[in-house]
Amino acid sequence: MTSLPLPRILRRRGEPGYPTFLELFFDLVYIFLLARLSAGLANDLTVRNAAQTAVLLAAGWWVWVLTAWLTDLFNPRLPIIQATVLTVMFGTLLLAIAVPHAFGDDGWLFVAAYFGIHLVRDAVLIPGTRMNPPIQARSIRVFFWFGVTATPWIVGVFLEGDARMAVWALAVTVDLGSARFGWPTPRLGRTELASQIFTGTHLFERHRAIFIIALGELVLSTGRGLALGGFEAGRMTASALGFVGTILLFLLYFQHVRRLVAPTVTVVERVRPGTSTSYTHLIMVGGVLATSAGVSLVTGRASGPPSVGWAVLILGGPALFLLGSTMFDAVITGRLLWSRAAGAVLLAALAPVAVVLPPLAAQALANLVLLLVLLTEAWAPRLLPSRVAAPAR
Repeated sequence: MTSLPLPRILRRRGEPGYPTFLELFFDLVYIFLLARLSAGLANDLTVRNAAQTAVLLAAGWWVWVLTAWLTDLFNPRLPIIQATVLTVMFGTLLLAIAVPHAFGDDGWLFVAAYFGIHLVRDAVLIPGTRMNPPIQARSIRVFFWFGVTATPWIVGVFLEGDARMAVWALAVTVDLGSARFGWPTPRLGRTELASQIFTGTHLFERHRAIFIIALGELVLSTGRGLALGGFEAGRMTASALGFVGTILLFLLYFQHVRRLVAPTVTVVERVRPGTSTSYTHLIMVGGVLATSAGVSLVTGRASGPPSVGWAVLILGGPALFLLGSTMFDAVITGRLLWSRAAGAVLLAALAPVAVVLPPLAAQALANLVLLLVLLTEAWAPRLLPSRVAAPAR
């Protein structure tokens, strides 16, 4: 491979790893997408709608991941790459517009936007890397697997209800899962999972940026619920609790990730941990989205009666975040972050209690568990300095 010329379209090794302004601009469309998903979940709190929201989130997330990899592997300062990113951004906007009725009349728009994005991207990357067949093969493998899932996605448009959800769930699972195995393709084989193809610093910063976007949507839900409903005592309390929860999620993510900066940069350059990092961030972003929907519900009806669905959403959002954070730490360090795993288990154990509590009390209980995890991690290094210092050496 080294004897073959590197296409001009590729990002060169040693270039700055920080995201460009265009990439940060692209992320803005995800505020709209996440807001649509969160509002839809809050408006119809059923198991079916939660499953549908998960399918739509996974599809939207996969578009973001492939775009992050696009600007990581290819030169984001080339006009052709910039035009591709902007086109993908417009396609994502169409995805977000279709979200509320994607399992109804707008299913065709969602699928058309989803596959239009992938066709545009591969129409640029495959010809652009023709000078180096081994590199070109990466894009061909990805394109092959989207061809495989095209059938269930399109068939789902002509189905309704649970049938559409089942077919689309299978399709998006294959989309995400094929990357985990290196997109095995006839004649071309698969991308070697141990190969170093990513820029660690860039990929790390891109995941931090999208998590900030998710927190921004949570802030939007917190403020919107108060602004649209007036300054009643219950609404103000719910908004204050929502804002405190946002701060706790922020601190839990960034204080811990800061300790993982050095190993993350080196580890995620390889295919397997790089893809696993994206999966774990999907779970964390899903937790923030569920938390946002819970805040919207509590702010809208702070003094409402207890509800099983509300309790599951209010506690389940932070639990999902802690679970994803635990998995992320395991990918990077190979160890289990017991404080966060215990926090997720504690939230699950408190669900029967939250069912009989008023929504405000359940929200405060979720924040209390997050605070407990944060304090435990803040004090653990002081109590056990030798055990913490060992991995650093």
